[in-house]
Amino acid sequence: MSARYPIVLDVTDRLCLVVGGGSIAEGKVRGLLAAGARVTVVSPTLTPALAALAADGRIAHHARAYADGDLEGAALALAATGDRAVSAAVLAEGRARGVWVNSADDPERCDFFLPAVLRRGALAVAVSTGGASPALTRALRDELEEHLPAELGDLVDVVTEVRRDLRERAVPVTAEAWSGALHDELARLRSAAPRELVRARLLERLDAR
Repeated sequence: MSARYPIVLDVTDRLCLVVGGGSIAEGKVRGLLAAGARVTVVSPTLTPALAALAADGRIAHHARAYADGDLEGAALALAATGDRAVSAAVLAEGRARGVWVNSADDPERCDFFLPAVLRRGALAVAVSTGGASPALTRALRDELEEHLPAELGDLVDVVTEVRRDLRERAVPVTAEAWSGALHDELARLRSAAPRELVRARLLERLDAR
C-alpha cells in the first residue's frame, strides 16, 4: 500500500452528496454540515435524525435509490449504503466526472479516506490508517483525547488574535520564536490562565519592539 497524502478540505457552501440514509450516512452528513457544506442525501429511507434535518431544510433529500447522474455538480460524494455494487457505481461516476468518492468500510472503492477527528474548538486532530482499520483509527483518536485538554481550543483562538495583531503592526516573528512561545503556553495549559493573560504573555515573548 502506498502512503496516503493527508489534506484538510474547505467544503464551505459546496455541494456534497451522501448516498444512503442509515446511521453511518447520518454521521457523514453531520460532519459535512459542521464543515459548512451543502448536503444532498439520496436514499429511499432516512433515519429519524436525517428526516428531521430534511424537514428543517438543512439537507436536500431525494427519496429514491442512487442513479447515474446524481453526482453532477458535487464536490464530493460519500457512499454509505453497505451495498458494494452501489459503491462501485458511485465510484465509477465519480471517476468519470472528476468527483472524489468515499465508500464507507470499502477501501477498494475510495478516492479518499475519512479520518477519526478529535476537535478542540478550531483545532482538529485527524487520525487515519488509510482505510486499513477504522476501529484502530477510532481507538487512537480516543487515546489522544486523554492527552489533549479542552483548553487547547481557547489557545487556538488566542494565537489567532496574536498573529493578526503582529501582522497588522508588521512585527516580524520567526518560526523558532513562535515555537518557543507556544511550548511555554502548552506547558501552562492546565493552570487555566485567563485568556487575556495568555495573550499578554505571547505578545511579550513575540513582540520585537
